[in-house]
Amino acid sequence: MVTIIGNVKPEDDYTHPLGPEENFNESVYFNFFDREKQMGGFIRMGNRANEGHAEMTVIVYQSDGSALFNYKRPQISHNDGWDAGGLKVEVLVPGEKIRTTFVGSVVYLADPREMREPSVAFKENPHKKVRLDLVHEGVGPIYGHVAEPGGAGSQNDFARAHYEQHMKVTGTLQVEDGPVLEITGHGLRDHSWGPRYWQSTPSYRWITGNFGDDIGMVLSVVGGRVGGVFHRGPDELIRITEAELDTSYEGDTNYHQGLTAKVKLENGESHTIVGKVTGFIPLRNRRSGMFTHIGEGMTEYTLDGQRKGYGLSEYLDQAE
Repeated sequence: MVTIIGNVKPEDDYTHPLGPEENFNESVYFNFFDREKQMGGFIRMGNRANEGHAEMTVIVYQSDGSALFNYKRPQISHNDGWDAGGLKVEVLVPGEKIRTTFVGSVVYLADPREMREPSVAFKENPHKKVRLDLVHEGVGPIYGHVAEPGGAGSQNDFARAHYEQHMKVTGTLQVEDGPVLEITGHGLRDHSWGPRYWQSTPSYRWITGNFGDDIGMVLSVVGGRVGGVFHRGPDELIRITEAELDTSYEGDTNYHQGLTAKVKLENGESHTIVGKVTGFIPLRNRRSGMFTHIGEGMTEYTLDGQRKGYGLSEYLDQAE
């Protein structure tokens, strides 16, 4: 049985009763990175049944700097599972083992930065059929918190209930009629439900990485608040108590290309994490005239100058 830190239950891996809020969202997210093939990406499905649609994102970063990408808002009318737009999530063993599959079309982006103008990028780049089939198995504890509707924090418009877990990932990717590529690596998953607007937080930095089955990390910086954890194997979780984050950007853009994080853990340890973005795509979200930039970077990390790891660095900012 997986170790759980917090008031999460294994059966929380399934969907929950649809709340009354117009913006009720139940989302699952899985990132994955194969260090040998220098490729990775993430998939996300957010059910917004009260708004009549889901939000589905698929990104695969390739070793040559290109990316395969799609974003859809397929119609849904219920919150009974995640199965829309070609993406499906199956709970194989609650709390421990999840299968994700995507069969559908993506846009091939030789330069993923073209996604700064989505309509142009989708129109002017070729589209390809892909088959992605992954199994995610927990290598670290589940950690998070579930707040009840109407309780403390229940008005949070970003994640009333939320948990995360470091994973190992195996599976396959096929593009068009090309070879079936084996994927073996690590990643992180998260699951949240409750009301959500992407515009409800001014900015955040969410930095995830895995260095093997035995070590993974998440660093979260939201305004002046620092959070996050290191996991050590399947049972141990050590909280990050302090962090200094320095980021370098491409020219005068808000496209991050590198970072250095100096962190302190609650057990007294100090660590330095240096990240180099090896694949980047700028995404955005619009609602009621507000524009949100979400920069997604596949990132190679070096822990304390020695150990290599891979993961995702996500930088969110609201437009001026």
